[in-house]
Amino acid sequence: MAEVDGLKIAILVTDGFEQVELTEPRKALDEAGADTAIVSPKDGQVRGWKFTEWGDSLPVDVPLKQARPDQFDALLLPGGVINPDALRMDEKAVGFVKAFFDAGKPVASICHGPWTLIEAGAGRGRRLTSWPSLKTDLQNAGAEWVDQQVVVDQGLVTSRKPDDIPAFNAEVIKLFASARGPSRQAAAQ
Repeated sequence: MAEVDGLKIAILVTDGFEQVELTEPRKALDEAGADTAIVSPKDGQVRGWKFTEWGDSLPVDVPLKQARPDQFDALLLPGGVINPDALRMDEKAVGFVKAFFDAGKPVASICHGPWTLIEAGAGRGRRLTSWPSLKTDLQNAGAEWVDQQVVVDQGLVTSRKPDDIPAFNAEVIKLFASARGPSRQAAAQ
């Protein structure tokens, strides 16, 4: 198992995130020893979406207005349609995402999550996947879109849909472990 023990992972969402695309990767990261935190433009709680209806509410750990990318080692962007559509219209959320790419920190995004990547300018020149309806948007943003379960390219792991979560989780953990440079790996042992 890749070493993510002690890594601080931001999970950026607002209302309407696909619930399983947050809860399952978060569970895998937490079980692997990461310290995950829900970051949101909303204070208090965010509400998930369960395929065709509203899902559970989850507590926001760090309000976006207080979050700093340098507090985190990696970023997870769950999908759903409502969530990334709202985030890509939020200047602070887009800036938060862009800062991870500017710092060379690993990012993971699933389903409609790559909409936010487009706004952050992070799609250009990358090979990635997403929910199929984003294909043209991503290609227009300069990305090479492929229909694969999971794609890892230049510090970014992407996946298509909830059915792909087991493969996505495995690659997320491997990629996020790369955030732990040799000095951090030695300190963790």
